[in-house]
Amino acid sequence: MNTKYLYINTIGCQMNVYDSEQIAKVLKPLRYRKTSFLEMANLIIVNTCTIREKAEQKVFSFLGRLAGLKRKKPDLIIGVGGCVAQQEGGKILERVPYVDLVFGTNAIGRLPVIIERIETKKCRVVDVEMSGQIEELDFGADESHDGKVASFVTIMQGCDNYCTYCVVPYVRGRETSRDPEIIVNEIRCLVESGVREVTLLGQNVNSYGKKEGLCTFPELLALINEIDGLLRIRFTTSHPKDLSEDLMLAFKDLDKLCNHIHLPVQSGSNKILKRMNRKYTRGLYLEKVDKLLNICPDIAITSDIIVGFPGETRDDFEETLDLIKKVEYDSLFAFKYSDRPNATAARFPDKISEQEKKERLQQVLDLQDHFTTRKNKEQEGSTQLILVEGFSKKQSVIDIQNRYQDVQWTGRTSTNKIVNFIQGDDTVFCNEIATGQMLNVEIVKAFPHSLWGKPVGVEPTSLGLRGEESYVA
Repeated sequence: MNTKYLYINTIGCQMNVYDSEQIAKVLKPLRYRKTSFLEMANLIIVNTCTIREKAEQKVFSFLGRLAGLKRKKPDLIIGVGGCVAQQEGGKILERVPYVDLVFGTNAIGRLPVIIERIETKKCRVVDVEMSGQIEELDFGADESHDGKVASFVTIMQGCDNYCTYCVVPYVRGRETSRDPEIIVNEIRCLVESGVREVTLLGQNVNSYGKKEGLCTFPELLALINEIDGLLRIRFTTSHPKDLSEDLMLAFKDLDKLCNHIHLPVQSGSNKILKRMNRKYTRGLYLEKVDKLLNICPDIAITSDIIVGFPGETRDDFEETLDLIKKVEYDSLFAFKYSDRPNATAARFPDKISEQEKKERLQQVLDLQDHFTTRKNKEQEGSTQLILVEGFSKKQSVIDIQNRYQDVQWTGRTSTNKIVNFIQGDDTVFCNEIATGQMLNVEIVKAFPHSLWGKPVGVEPTSLGLRGEESYVA
Protein backbone atom coordinates (compact mmCIF):
# COMPACT_ATOMS: atom_id res chain seq x y z
CA MET A 1 0.00 0.00 0.00
CA ASN A 2 1.47 3.33 -1.05
CA THR A 3 2.18 6.01 1.53
CA LYS A 4 0.53 9.37 0.98
CA TYR A 5 1.96 12.57 2.35
CA LEU A 6 0.29 15.20 4.50
CA TYR A 7 1.59 18.75 4.87
CA ILE A 8 0.03 20.81 7.68
CA ASN A 9 0.56 24.55 7.99
CA THR A 10 -0.44 25.53 11.51
CA ILE A 11 -1.23 29.22 11.93
CA GLY A 12 -1.99 30.83 15.26
CA CYS A 13 -2.38 29.62 18.81
CA GLN A 14 -1.20 26.62 20.81
CA MET A 15 -4.63 25.02 20.50
CA ASN A 16 -4.09 24.88 16.76
CA VAL A 17 -0.78 23.08 17.31
CA TYR A 18 -2.64 20.47 19.35
CA ASP A 19 -5.42 20.21 16.77
CA SER A 20 -2.86 19.71 13.99
CA GLU A 21 -1.39 16.78 15.90
CA GLN A 22 -4.87 15.26 16.13
CA ILE A 23 -5.44 15.80 12.40
CA ALA A 24 -2.25 13.90 11.60
CA LYS A 25 -3.29 11.12 13.96
CA VAL A 26 -6.80 10.58 12.57
CA LEU A 27 -5.49 10.47 8.98
CA LYS A 28 -2.91 7.74 9.65
CA PRO A 29 -5.36 4.91 8.86
CA LEU A 30 -5.68 6.44 5.37
CA ARG A 31 -1.88 5.98 5.00
CA TYR A 32 -1.11 9.69 5.33
CA ARG A 33 2.24 10.53 6.89
CA LYS A 34 3.44 14.04 7.68
CA THR A 35 6.02 15.70 5.47
CA SER A 36 7.83 19.02 5.79
CA PHE A 37 8.17 19.26 2.00
CA LEU A 38 5.25 21.05 0.38
CA GLU A 39 5.97 19.63 -3.10
CA MET A 40 5.72 16.03 -1.81
CA ALA A 41 2.25 16.48 -0.35
CA ASN A 42 -0.85 14.65 -1.57
CA LEU A 43 -2.91 16.53 1.00
CA ILE A 44 -2.26 20.05 2.29
CA ILE A 45 -4.19 21.34 5.29
CA VAL A 46 -4.04 24.91 6.56
CA ASN A 47 -5.08 24.95 10.21
CA THR A 48 -6.19 28.53 10.75
CA CYS A 49 -6.63 31.16 13.43
CA THR A 50 -8.90 34.22 13.37
CA ILE A 51 -8.15 35.67 16.79
CA ARG A 52 -6.24 38.52 15.15
CA GLU A 53 -6.41 40.01 11.69
CA LYS A 54 -2.75 39.30 10.91
CA ALA A 55 -3.20 35.56 11.45
CA GLU A 56 -6.17 35.54 9.08
CA GLN A 57 -4.16 37.40 6.45
CA LYS A 58 -1.45 34.73 6.66
CA VAL A 59 -4.02 32.09 5.74
CA PHE A 60 -5.01 33.60 2.41
CA SER A 61 -1.41 34.57 1.64
CA PHE A 62 -0.38 30.92 2.02
CA LEU A 63 -3.35 29.69 -0.01
CA GLY A 64 -2.38 32.07 -2.81
CA ARG A 65 1.02 30.37 -3.04
CA LEU A 66 -0.65 26.99 -3.63
CA ALA A 67 -2.30 27.90 -6.95
CA GLY A 68 0.70 26.90 -9.06
CA LEU A 69 1.21 23.66 -7.15
CA LYS A 70 -2.43 22.71 -7.70
CA ARG A 71 -2.03 23.26 -11.44
CA LYS A 72 0.99 20.94 -11.50
CA LYS A 73 -0.74 18.32 -9.31
CA PRO A 74 -4.50 18.34 -10.09
CA ASP A 75 -5.11 15.44 -7.67
CA LEU A 76 -3.62 17.41 -4.77
CA ILE A 77 -6.23 17.94 -2.04
CA ILE A 78 -6.17 21.32 -0.31
CA GLY A 79 -8.11 21.78 2.91
CA VAL A 80 -8.72 24.73 5.23
CA GLY A 81 -9.56 23.98 8.86
CA GLY A 82 -9.78 25.79 12.17
CA CYS A 83 -11.30 29.10 13.16
CA VAL A 84 -11.21 30.90 9.79
CA ALA A 85 -12.89 27.87 8.23
CA GLN A 86 -15.55 27.86 10.95
CA GLN A 87 -16.11 31.58 10.49
CA GLU A 88 -16.15 31.80 6.68
CA GLY A 89 -17.48 28.37 5.68
CA GLY A 90 -18.31 28.04 1.99
CA LYS A 91 -17.14 31.58 1.25
CA ILE A 92 -13.61 30.18 1.18
CA LEU A 93 -14.49 27.92 -1.76
CA GLU A 94 -15.76 30.96 -3.64
CA ARG A 95 -12.72 33.05 -2.80
CA VAL A 96 -10.16 30.27 -3.49
CA PRO A 97 -11.58 28.01 -6.24
CA TYR A 98 -8.83 25.36 -5.94
CA VAL A 99 -9.58 24.63 -2.27
CA ASP A 100 -11.29 21.22 -1.95
CA LEU A 101 -12.25 21.14 1.72
CA VAL A 102 -13.37 23.54 4.43
CA PHE A 103 -13.81 21.98 7.87
CA GLY A 104 -14.61 23.60 11.19
CA THR A 105 -13.26 23.29 14.69
CA ASN A 106 -15.51 20.33 15.59
CA ALA A 107 -14.89 18.28 12.44
CA ILE A 108 -11.47 16.71 13.05
CA GLY A 109 -12.95 13.33 13.95
CA ARG A 110 -14.93 13.30 10.69
CA LEU A 111 -11.89 13.99 8.49
CA PRO A 112 -11.15 10.36 7.44
CA VAL A 113 -14.63 9.96 5.94
CA ILE A 114 -14.48 13.39 4.31
CA ILE A 115 -11.04 12.84 2.75
CA GLU A 116 -12.02 9.42 1.40
CA ARG A 117 -15.09 11.00 -0.17
CA ILE A 118 -13.02 13.70 -1.85
CA GLU A 119 -10.49 11.13 -3.09
CA THR A 120 -13.10 8.91 -4.69
CA LYS A 121 -15.70 11.42 -5.89
CA LYS A 122 -13.39 14.38 -6.68
CA CYS A 123 -15.88 16.67 -4.93
CA ARG A 124 -15.60 19.74 -2.74
CA VAL A 125 -16.81 19.59 0.87
CA VAL A 126 -17.76 22.11 3.55
CA ASP A 127 -18.27 20.77 7.09
CA VAL A 128 -18.61 23.44 9.76
CA GLU A 129 -21.24 21.75 11.92
CA MET A 130 -20.80 22.43 15.62
CA SER A 131 -22.08 19.64 17.84
CA GLY A 132 -21.45 21.33 21.20
CA GLN A 133 -19.66 18.17 22.38
CA ILE A 134 -16.05 17.06 22.31
CA GLU A 135 -15.50 14.06 20.07
CA GLU A 136 -12.80 11.99 21.75
CA LEU A 137 -10.19 10.28 19.61
CA ASP A 138 -8.61 6.91 20.33
CA PHE A 139 -5.31 7.61 22.09
CA GLY A 140 -2.32 5.32 22.24
CA ALA A 141 1.43 5.58 22.41
CA ASP A 142 2.28 7.79 19.44
CA GLU A 143 5.55 7.45 17.56
CA SER A 144 4.79 10.66 15.62
CA HIS A 145 6.18 12.81 18.43
CA ASP A 146 9.64 12.19 16.95
CA GLY A 147 11.57 12.62 20.18
CA LYS A 148 9.72 15.73 21.36
CA VAL A 149 9.72 16.05 25.13
CA ALA A 150 6.95 18.67 25.40
CA SER A 151 3.39 18.41 24.16
CA PHE A 152 0.07 20.25 24.34
CA VAL A 153 -3.11 18.65 25.70
CA THR A 154 -6.49 20.33 25.35
CA ILE A 155 -8.57 19.90 28.50
CA MET A 156 -11.55 21.97 27.35
CA GLN A 157 -12.74 23.83 24.29
CA GLY A 158 -14.90 26.86 23.61
CA CYS A 159 -15.64 29.78 25.87
CA ASP A 160 -18.60 31.30 27.72
CA ASN A 161 -17.06 34.67 28.57
CA TYR A 162 -17.90 36.64 25.41
CA CYS A 163 -15.21 39.27 25.73
CA THR A 164 -16.30 41.92 23.27
CA TYR A 165 -13.11 41.76 21.16
CA CYS A 166 -13.05 37.95 20.89
CA VAL A 167 -14.50 35.52 18.35
CA VAL A 168 -13.77 32.27 20.21
CA PRO A 169 -17.38 31.58 21.35
CA TYR A 170 -18.50 31.97 17.72
CA VAL A 171 -15.85 29.77 16.11
CA ARG A 172 -15.15 27.20 18.85
CA GLY A 173 -18.53 27.15 20.55
CA ARG A 174 -19.57 27.21 24.18
CA GLU A 175 -17.32 26.01 26.96
CA THR A 176 -17.05 22.22 27.24
CA SER A 177 -14.66 20.26 29.47
CA ARG A 178 -13.18 16.86 28.76
CA ASP A 179 -13.47 13.98 31.21
CA PRO A 180 -10.51 13.96 33.63
CA GLU A 181 -9.90 10.22 33.18
CA ILE A 182 -9.59 10.68 29.42
CA ILE A 183 -7.16 13.57 29.91
CA VAL A 184 -5.02 11.57 32.34
CA ASN A 185 -5.02 8.57 29.97
CA GLU A 186 -3.95 10.76 27.05
CA ILE A 187 -1.06 12.18 29.08
CA ARG A 188 0.01 8.70 30.18
CA CYS A 189 0.14 7.68 26.50
CA LEU A 190 2.23 10.75 25.71
CA VAL A 191 4.64 9.88 28.51
CA GLU A 192 4.97 6.35 27.07
CA SER A 193 5.92 8.05 23.79
CA GLY A 194 8.71 10.00 25.46
CA VAL A 195 6.94 13.24 26.43
CA ARG A 196 8.14 14.68 29.74
CA GLU A 197 6.26 18.00 29.87
CA VAL A 198 2.65 18.81 29.04
CA THR A 199 0.94 22.16 28.65
CA LEU A 200 -2.78 21.99 29.41
CA LEU A 201 -4.85 24.15 27.08
CA GLY A 202 -8.19 25.91 27.45
CA GLN A 203 -9.61 29.37 26.85
CA ASN A 204 -10.22 29.57 30.59
CA VAL A 205 -8.69 26.61 32.41
CA ASN A 206 -9.78 28.10 35.74
CA SER A 207 -13.39 27.20 34.99
CA TYR A 208 -12.58 23.62 33.98
CA GLY A 209 -15.29 21.14 34.96
CA LYS A 210 -17.72 23.60 36.51
CA LYS A 211 -20.53 23.20 33.96
CA GLU A 212 -20.27 19.41 33.87
CA GLY A 213 -19.80 18.90 37.62
CA LEU A 214 -16.36 17.37 37.10
CA CYS A 215 -13.39 17.85 39.37
CA THR A 216 -11.97 21.37 39.71
CA PHE A 217 -8.92 22.51 37.78
CA PRO A 218 -6.62 22.31 40.85
CA GLU A 219 -7.93 18.77 41.45
CA LEU A 220 -7.18 17.87 37.81
CA LEU A 221 -3.64 19.23 38.23
CA ALA A 222 -3.21 17.03 41.31
CA LEU A 223 -4.27 13.94 39.32
CA ILE A 224 -1.83 14.75 36.53
CA ASN A 225 0.92 15.43 39.08
CA GLU A 226 0.76 11.74 40.06
CA ILE A 227 1.56 10.41 36.56
CA ASP A 228 4.83 8.45 36.65
CA GLY A 229 7.43 9.63 34.15
CA LEU A 230 5.92 13.08 33.70
CA LEU A 231 8.33 15.76 34.88
CA ARG A 232 6.59 19.08 34.29
CA ILE A 233 3.10 20.57 33.98
CA ARG A 234 2.21 23.95 32.48
CA PHE A 235 -1.14 25.45 31.53
CA THR A 236 -2.70 28.33 29.64
CA THR A 237 -4.84 30.41 29.70
CA SER A 238 -5.88 31.45 33.19
CA HIS A 239 -8.71 34.00 33.33
CA PRO A 240 -8.14 36.48 36.19
CA LYS A 241 -11.78 36.57 37.27
CA ASP A 242 -11.70 32.84 38.11
CA LEU A 243 -8.21 32.59 39.61
CA SER A 244 -8.84 30.80 42.89
CA GLU A 245 -6.76 30.48 46.04
CA ASP A 246 -6.73 26.69 45.52
CA LEU A 247 -4.99 27.21 42.18
CA MET A 248 -2.51 29.62 43.76
CA LEU A 249 -1.72 27.03 46.43
CA ALA A 250 -1.18 24.38 43.73
CA PHE A 251 1.99 26.21 42.69
CA LYS A 252 3.34 25.62 46.18
CA ASP A 253 1.99 22.10 46.71
CA LEU A 254 2.46 20.31 43.37
CA ASP A 255 6.10 19.55 42.63
CA LYS A 256 5.62 19.10 38.87
CA LEU A 257 3.65 22.31 38.31
CA CYS A 258 5.98 24.88 36.75
CA ASN A 259 6.57 28.18 38.48
CA HIS A 260 4.88 30.32 35.80
CA ILE A 261 1.39 31.63 35.14
CA HIS A 262 0.02 33.46 32.12
CA LEU A 263 -2.61 35.87 33.44
CA PRO A 264 -3.95 38.10 30.63
CA VAL A 265 -5.02 41.53 31.88
CA GLN A 266 -5.64 43.17 28.42
CA SER A 267 -5.96 46.69 29.89
CA GLY A 268 -5.17 48.62 33.05
CA SER A 269 -8.25 50.86 32.75
CA ASN A 270 -11.49 49.94 34.52
CA LYS A 271 -13.47 51.71 31.80
CA ILE A 272 -11.84 49.66 29.05
CA LEU A 273 -12.05 46.42 31.04
CA LYS A 274 -15.79 46.98 31.37
CA ARG A 275 -16.15 47.67 27.62
CA MET A 276 -14.17 44.48 26.98
CA ASN A 277 -16.57 42.54 29.27
CA ARG A 278 -13.65 41.11 31.22
CA LYS A 279 -15.69 40.85 34.46
CA TYR A 280 -12.93 42.03 36.79
CA THR A 281 -11.51 45.40 37.79
CA ARG A 282 -7.96 46.66 37.84
CA GLY A 283 -8.07 46.52 41.65
CA LEU A 284 -9.23 42.88 41.74
CA TYR A 285 -6.52 41.89 39.26
CA LEU A 286 -3.78 43.54 41.31
CA GLU A 287 -5.20 42.04 44.51
CA LYS A 288 -4.97 38.54 43.02
CA VAL A 289 -1.44 39.15 41.76
CA ASP A 290 -0.37 40.26 45.25
CA LYS A 291 -1.95 37.19 46.83
CA LEU A 292 -0.28 34.91 44.29
CA LEU A 293 3.13 36.48 44.95
CA ASN A 294 2.64 36.10 48.72
CA ILE A 295 2.00 32.38 48.25
CA CYS A 296 4.69 31.87 45.62
CA PRO A 297 7.16 34.78 45.65
CA ASP A 298 9.34 33.45 42.82
CA ILE A 299 6.54 32.79 40.33
CA ALA A 300 6.96 34.28 36.85
CA ILE A 301 3.88 36.18 35.65
CA THR A 302 3.25 36.91 31.98
CA SER A 303 0.28 38.61 30.39
CA ASP A 304 -1.52 39.88 27.27
CA ILE A 305 -2.16 43.54 26.48
CA ILE A 306 -4.45 44.97 23.78
CA VAL A 307 -3.70 48.58 22.83
CA GLY A 308 -6.03 50.89 20.95
CA PHE A 309 -9.33 49.29 21.97
CA PRO A 310 -12.27 51.44 20.78
CA GLY A 311 -12.70 54.39 23.12
CA GLU A 312 -9.28 53.98 24.78
CA THR A 313 -8.20 57.52 25.70
CA ARG A 314 -4.65 58.56 26.46
CA ASP A 315 -5.52 58.44 30.17
CA ASP A 316 -6.81 54.87 29.78
CA PHE A 317 -3.58 53.89 28.06
CA GLU A 318 -1.49 55.53 30.78
CA GLU A 319 -3.33 53.36 33.32
CA THR A 320 -2.21 50.30 31.36
CA LEU A 321 1.40 51.48 31.44
CA ASP A 322 1.06 52.10 35.17
CA LEU A 323 -0.28 48.58 35.75
CA ILE A 324 2.67 47.09 33.85
CA LYS A 325 5.00 49.06 36.13
CA LYS A 326 3.19 47.83 39.23
CA VAL A 327 3.20 44.13 38.28
CA GLU A 328 6.62 44.07 36.55
CA TYR A 329 5.78 41.14 34.28
CA ASP A 330 8.44 38.68 33.18
CA SER A 331 7.21 39.09 29.61
CA LEU A 332 4.20 40.33 27.66
CA PHE A 333 2.34 39.55 24.48
CA ALA A 334 1.08 42.92 23.25
CA PHE A 335 -1.18 43.49 20.24
CA LYS A 336 -2.91 46.28 18.38
CA TYR A 337 -6.69 45.96 18.53
CA SER A 338 -8.34 44.88 15.29
CA ASP A 339 -12.04 44.38 14.53
CA ARG A 340 -12.98 40.70 14.22
CA PRO A 341 -16.12 39.44 12.46
CA ASN A 342 -19.02 38.72 14.86
CA ALA A 343 -17.22 40.26 17.86
CA THR A 344 -19.28 42.92 19.62
CA ALA A 345 -16.46 45.49 19.68
CA ALA A 346 -16.41 45.59 15.87
CA ARG A 347 -19.58 47.70 16.16
CA PHE A 348 -18.17 50.07 18.79
CA PRO A 349 -17.59 53.72 17.82
CA ASP A 350 -14.52 55.79 18.75
CA LYS A 351 -12.01 53.69 16.84
CA ILE A 352 -8.33 54.52 17.40
CA SER A 353 -6.18 55.35 14.37
CA GLU A 354 -3.61 52.85 13.16
CA GLN A 355 -0.81 55.31 13.77
CA GLU A 356 -1.88 55.87 17.36
CA LYS A 357 -2.19 52.13 17.96
CA LYS A 358 1.26 51.59 16.51
CA GLU A 359 2.78 54.24 18.80
CA ARG A 360 1.04 52.86 21.88
CA LEU A 361 2.13 49.32 21.07
CA GLN A 362 5.75 50.44 20.82
CA GLN A 363 5.50 52.19 24.18
CA VAL A 364 4.25 48.99 25.80
CA LEU A 365 7.01 46.93 24.18
CA ASP A 366 9.73 49.39 25.20
CA LEU A 367 8.49 49.47 28.78
CA GLN A 368 8.26 45.70 29.04
CA ASP A 369 11.73 45.24 27.53
CA HIS A 370 13.08 47.10 30.56
CA PHE A 371 11.51 44.64 33.01
CA THR A 372 12.29 41.53 30.95
CA THR A 373 15.94 42.51 30.57
CA ARG A 374 16.25 43.32 34.26
CA LYS A 375 14.66 40.05 35.35
CA ASN A 376 16.88 38.07 32.99
CA LYS A 377 19.98 39.86 34.31
CA GLU A 378 18.95 38.88 37.84
CA GLN A 379 19.37 35.24 36.81
CA GLU A 380 23.08 35.62 36.12
CA GLY A 381 25.10 33.56 38.59
CA SER A 382 22.11 31.43 39.62
CA THR A 383 21.75 27.70 38.96
CA GLN A 384 18.52 26.75 37.20
CA LEU A 385 16.99 23.31 36.71
CA ILE A 386 16.01 22.99 33.07
CA LEU A 387 14.34 20.33 30.97
CA VAL A 388 16.55 19.67 27.94
CA GLU A 389 14.34 20.03 24.85
CA GLY A 390 16.98 19.27 22.22
CA PHE A 391 19.47 21.05 20.02
CA SER A 392 19.19 24.80 19.75
CA LYS A 393 18.14 26.21 16.40
CA LYS A 394 21.50 27.99 16.29
CA GLN A 395 23.66 24.96 17.10
CA SER A 396 26.32 23.65 14.77
CA VAL A 397 27.74 20.15 14.90
CA ILE A 398 31.15 18.88 13.79
CA ASP A 399 31.27 15.08 13.90
CA ILE A 400 34.81 13.67 13.72
CA GLN A 401 35.13 10.02 14.78
CA ASN A 402 32.11 10.33 17.04
CA ARG A 403 33.44 13.50 18.71
CA TYR A 404 31.26 16.58 18.89
CA GLN A 405 32.19 20.21 19.25
CA ASP A 406 30.03 23.33 19.42
CA VAL A 407 26.85 21.35 20.09
CA GLN A 408 24.41 23.87 21.46
CA TRP A 409 21.42 22.61 23.43
CA THR A 410 18.30 24.39 24.59
CA GLY A 411 15.76 24.04 27.36
CA ARG A 412 13.57 26.10 29.66
CA THR A 413 13.50 26.95 33.32
CA SER A 414 10.45 26.30 35.45
CA THR A 415 9.66 30.00 34.98
CA ASN A 416 9.58 29.45 31.19
CA LYS A 417 12.83 31.25 30.35
CA ILE A 418 14.79 29.84 27.40
CA VAL A 419 18.31 28.65 28.28
CA ASN A 420 20.93 27.81 25.62
CA PHE A 421 24.19 26.09 26.52
CA ILE A 422 27.21 24.24 25.18
CA GLN A 423 27.62 20.77 26.62
CA GLY A 424 29.92 21.49 29.51
CA ASP A 425 32.39 23.81 31.12
CA ASP A 426 34.12 23.72 27.76
CA THR A 427 32.77 20.84 25.66
CA VAL A 428 31.78 17.25 26.42
CA PHE A 429 30.85 14.14 24.52
CA CYS A 430 27.41 14.36 22.94
CA ASN A 431 26.03 11.40 24.87
CA GLU A 432 26.66 13.13 28.20
CA ILE A 433 23.42 15.09 27.69
CA ALA A 434 20.10 13.78 26.36
CA THR A 435 16.79 15.25 25.30
CA GLY A 436 14.28 14.92 28.14
CA GLN A 437 16.93 15.12 30.85
CA MET A 438 16.56 17.44 33.83
CA LEU A 439 19.81 19.35 34.12
CA ASN A 440 21.23 22.00 36.43
CA VAL A 441 22.64 24.90 34.42
CA GLU A 442 24.56 27.84 35.82
CA ILE A 443 23.40 31.05 34.13
CA VAL A 444 26.47 32.86 32.81
CA LYS A 445 24.95 35.60 30.67
CA ALA A 446 21.50 37.11 30.12
CA PHE A 447 20.09 38.35 26.84
CA PRO A 448 16.80 40.18 26.19
CA HIS A 449 14.91 37.01 25.26
CA SER A 450 17.04 34.13 26.50
CA LEU A 451 19.75 33.04 28.91
CA TRP A 452 23.13 31.45 28.31
CA GLY A 453 24.60 28.92 30.73
CA LYS A 454 26.86 25.98 31.39
CA PRO A 455 25.80 22.62 32.82
CA VAL A 456 26.72 21.84 36.41
CA GLY A 457 27.89 18.34 37.24
CA VAL A 458 28.42 17.14 33.64
CA GLU A 459 31.82 15.57 33.05
CA PRO A 460 33.88 17.81 30.70
CA THR A 461 36.36 16.50 28.13
CA SER A 462 39.39 18.03 26.49
CA LEU A 463 37.83 18.45 23.06
CA GLY A 464 38.46 22.18 23.00
CA LEU A 465 37.69 25.47 24.64
CA ARG A 466 34.81 27.84 24.20
CA GLY A 467 35.11 31.48 25.10
CA GLU A 468 32.63 34.30 25.44
CA GLU A 469 32.40 34.60 21.67
CA SER A 470 30.19 31.47 21.75
CA TYR A 471 27.32 33.24 23.50
CA VAL A 472 24.16 33.21 21.41
CA ALA A 473 21.05 35.14 22.37
